[in-house]
Amino acid sequence: MLPHRHQAAPPRLRTTYGLLICLTLLLGLASRKFAVALPTVVAAYAGDTLWALLGFWLLGFCCPRCTSGRVAAGALLFAFTIEVSQLYHAPWLEALRHTILGSLGHGFLWSDLLCYSVGVGSGLVAELFWLRRRT
Repeated sequence: MLPHRHQAAPPRLRTTYGLLICLTLLLGLASRKFAVALPTVVAAYAGDTLWALLGFWLLGFCCPRCTSGRVAAGALLFAFTIEVSQLYHAPWLEALRHTILGSLGHGFLWSDLLCYSVGVGSGLVAELFWLRRRT
């Protein structure tokens, strides 16, 4: 059974989340490198979906005692903020987008919001399933 609101969930295991982070990173890189060998829909959307899933794992790693819902909300808020920021094209922001650290996207796409929702949702479902098995 999942913990009730007044019960604290067991803290996330950082070693597990570290492995999930590495696996998701590898899958994301592979989805770009081997895109030509993947079905078109997977090649087009896997990277954005895995990027959001990575955000979920990273936030869970950094906040091991936060609820799953808060981690999911934080990861979605971050991903959606990055996407919506692509509607703004100030010169200083465009210059930042042309750096390695700032190249999180260059144009707003509604499909990215769906990918982010699927990625974070997948992490949330996996975590809740794991918590149910752990308790």
